[in-house]
Amino acid sequence: MQGGNASAQAAARTGPVGHIDPDGPSGPYPIPWLDMNGSHNQPAGPHLEPSHIYHFRGRVARCSGFSGMGTDGKNERLLFGTKTTDYGIMDGEYWAARAPQTGTFTHI
Repeated sequence: MQGGNASAQAAARTGPVGHIDPDGPSGPYPIPWLDMNGSHNQPAGPHLEPSHIYHFRGRVARCSGFSGMGTDGKNERLLFGTKTTDYGIMDGEYWAARAPQTGTFTHI
């Protein structure tokens, strides 16, 4: 194509402008609760949802209320955690884009 509109030429190479996949994104959809700190998480505990995403099936490990100490690359001490520190790992299958997807996710 000689001359013409540069935007039209780009659209011809890449497909329709503003195209949205009708099946939706393949990434997980977070559960939108808020805890007392305004974060999108929830501490581990009885009768509480352990997963961070909708439509998940697999392994979930959660813990909260831990702290510790480590060192950085210069061997300087670093404190970590408080009574509200929350950590989780999820490994399994979730439903998105009208199909099962697999993934491993961490949250801290």
